[in-house]
Amino acid sequence: MAGRRVGTALLGSGLLAITLLGAAGGYGVGLWTTPGTAATNGEASPLSALSLPTAPPTQSPTPPAKKIVPDDSPALEADELTYKTRTFTARMAVKSRVRVQVPALWDFTQPDPPKLGRYTDPTKKRWIRIEAGFTVQRPPAESMAIRISELKAIPANQMVEVLDEQVDPDTHNATLVYTYVPDSSVRYVIVRWIADESGNCIFEMGSTGLPQDEDALLAVLDRATETATRTDEDI
Repeated sequence: MAGRRVGTALLGSGLLAITLLGAAGGYGVGLWTTPGTAATNGEASPLSALSLPTAPPTQSPTPPAKKIVPDDSPALEADELTYKTRTFTARMAVKSRVRVQVPALWDFTQPDPPKLGRYTDPTKKRWIRIEAGFTVQRPPAESMAIRISELKAIPANQMVEVLDEQVDPDTHNATLVYTYVPDSSVRYVIVRWIADESGNCIFEMGSTGLPQDEDALLAVLDRATETATRTDEDI
């Protein structure tokens, strides 16, 4: 189970609301971007003295359905993977030094700002992202519930489908499984929010690939869950 050695800076709120796909943006819904929402000021509009007919609201056209083309690449095999301990630093509210075991041959990349680390297989079709640097305050189940509500707001043409959601009663870790279609082929995503000894979330991890990679993606995520540690310090 993931451990941590946390400094004194963990004061604010926790995880960002996401990015699975692939998180939906950035790296796709698998990485996750939060959809925009229209803001209102909450004030009532003035009433006219006359009741005048109004034009029906304009409705956005329904996006055409995507034609799904299955990616028949050979499945990633869990028993063929070898692992290596890797380290990286994530920065958001605090600076987190992360140590974790991931597949040995997967390449490392980071976005700017570096709030996560991503390890991608040589085919560029599978990856695991590990997010840290946020303050440790929110339980995994709450983070998962927020993510699910956000996924419902993703545009219909991403074809997001939630397959499973679970909270481990012993570890308090929360795991969400869903699929989406960023282009023409289906992507399979497993996101896990990992609790520390306080019961609050210390890591968010997402393992993404093809539907036929399900077992291997879970194996990669399980290895990261069991081995990941983070050490925090002020920025």
